[in-house]
Amino acid sequence: MQETNLHAKGKVLFLNKDYISEFVYGGIDGAITTFAVVAGAEGASLGITVVIILGIANLIADGFSMSVGNFFSTKAERDLYEKHKQVEYWEIENLREKEIDEIREIYAAKGFHGELLEQVVEVIIADKEVWVDTMMKEELEMVKDDKTPFKTAGVTFFSFLLVGSVPLLSYFFAGTTEASDQQLFLYSCILTAIALALVGNLKSMVTERNVFMGIFETVALGGLAAILAYFVGDILENFLL
Repeated sequence: MQETNLHAKGKVLFLNKDYISEFVYGGIDGAITTFAVVAGAEGASLGITVVIILGIANLIADGFSMSVGNFFSTKAERDLYEKHKQVEYWEIENLREKEIDEIREIYAAKGFHGELLEQVVEVIIADKEVWVDTMMKEELEMVKDDKTPFKTAGVTFFSFLLVGSVPLLSYFFAGTTEASDQQLFLYSCILTAIALALVGNLKSMVTERNVFMGIFETVALGGLAAILAYFVGDILENFLL
């Protein structure tokens, strides 16, 4: 009931449900890449200061890069949609009979026949907006995405920074505790696993898959990336330092 009420308001927690996918994938990428940096630096025994510097640099640079890529991807999709839409308007104006026949063929294939088919065709072609939208969806299989490039990029960057900062939290507060580097890394592992589990739960909402499977996949992927980064850092330390 509670989940239904949240969706009824158009939001999940504080986030517009239309942008959950951007939040999820930005958060996953942020947590995994930053945690991989932390693990690699820890494996190479580079020290707390270096971990923080590399982690913050990763957050800013990779987060911005990902959000820019998201911006241009969303913009390209919208531009392509609008381009094809203008073509459909031109065809309706200049190739009207051909376009009417295409509408007739589309709905005949859906099982409409005889007088009912002609009524459907007449209703659709009576309104150019409806006609074009029908052609876009049925002929070109294109549906306009209402999400704007700026919002998708903003949500991606925000989630990358928010979730991606979690692996660094224990290091930010290292000066207030007497924990060793190994303990700080352990705390980072625990916090990152919790963050990935929460994001994995949200991912299950996007993909409509089993919640536990979504959490397991997300946490396992983050763990694998960290293990690889840790041992690469360890090996490079032995060879280069």
